[in-house]
Amino acid sequence: MKAAHILVVDDDERLRKLLQRFLLEHGAQVSVAADGLEAQQMMRWFRFDMLIVDVMMPGMTGLELVHAIRQESQVPVLMLSALGEADDRVRGLEQGADDYLPKPFEPRELILKVERMIRRNRPVAPTSVMFGPFRWDKARKLLWRGSQSIHLTGAETTLLEALAEKPGQPLTRDELARLLDLPADGQSERGVDVHVTRLRRKIETDPKQPIYIRTQRGAGYSLQASGVGA
Repeated sequence: MKAAHILVVDDDERLRKLLQRFLLEHGAQVSVAADGLEAQQMMRWFRFDMLIVDVMMPGMTGLELVHAIRQESQVPVLMLSALGEADDRVRGLEQGADDYLPKPFEPRELILKVERMIRRNRPVAPTSVMFGPFRWDKARKLLWRGSQSIHLTGAETTLLEALAEKPGQPLTRDELARLLDLPADGQSERGVDVHVTRLRRKIETDPKQPIYIRTQRGAGYSLQASGVGA
């Protein structure tokens, strides 16, 4: 749950502080609210990765809060309550809660549920970039054409990795020169052009009229990708 921002909503100050401390110890960023109205206000100002909500609170109950949240957000919600009957759990799930944990609970069980909910709801970053018949594997730093791996030098790998990180967005020669660790002797731009030319020879049908690695006048080079994938 590292870097996850969690909102704990409970009218019991002692339990709020215990949960906050425990979640902080496991790497989360934690905010707290004493009731449903305060939670709604905080949600207007901050983006949370998940909520931990007590069922029995004065004023707006946890069930009412979850019902209101579900009108505009699908943020994961874990319900906490001293009520352990099956009907109470069902009502929480019917209002839109993702999971339910009766009090008292084992702290480790709470952490396991929180970690699972955050992992399940985080978007998966694309691990490959496609252009024409080629696929760039971001994790393994390999270029493929179908089932054939295309050999790249270290400089070509660095160059393609940088361009594939932001497809369609140009990187200047100065930016690429720094990534390629070229000497700042006035010839670095020429060095970038040389590496780009060598890379184009491996992926372009006509390197003099490139389709995938484009030169954008006054802006630098960009990769024209056709898609991304997992």
